[in-house]
Amino acid sequence: MGAVITPQLVDIVDTLTAERSYSSGSSRHLRTCQVEPWGLRMEYPTPEDPFADSEVTWLLPETGLRLTHQRPRSRHARGGPTVLTAVRVQRDSRTWRTTDLLLGLAVPGGTSARIVRSEEFAAAIAGQVLRPGDADLALRTIHRTLEEISRHRHDLGAWLLAHGIYEPWPPM
Repeated sequence: MGAVITPQLVDIVDTLTAERSYSSGSSRHLRTCQVEPWGLRMEYPTPEDPFADSEVTWLLPETGLRLTHQRPRSRHARGGPTVLTAVRVQRDSRTWRTTDLLLGLAVPGGTSARIVRSEEFAAAIAGQVLRPGDADLALRTIHRTLEEISRHRHDLGAWLLAHGIYEPWPPM
């Protein structure tokens, strides 16, 4: 079965209203929406997900990445991996616009990171949904990040510290 080709995925976050709008036309109110010196911190509940209580997302425009972690519903459940996705970020005083470049890394913690969404990425290139410049940017971003995380023994906390971000990940 081949990957489904979708139009570019663009999210817009309005930091004044704490609302995230999706390409699909849906939107979601954010529990946390805070501009930080390093980027944008967001969290929102996920009542539609039977396993995750909420999703924490950080946008790091300097690195071209979106970090995502799903908090499990049960405090005894193991959390899934953090996913780092290559994104193009455009921002002004009120809005943050991210274009998903459809390639990412799953970083489970304690073990090696792995590249994810490569089939969707390849299908988007073949279908000309992803422009060549964006595809190149995604590849450079993910390969650079994988190399950096490998140098930090796949420890996201150490990697974030190297980028001047001193808050713990995933946030408490």
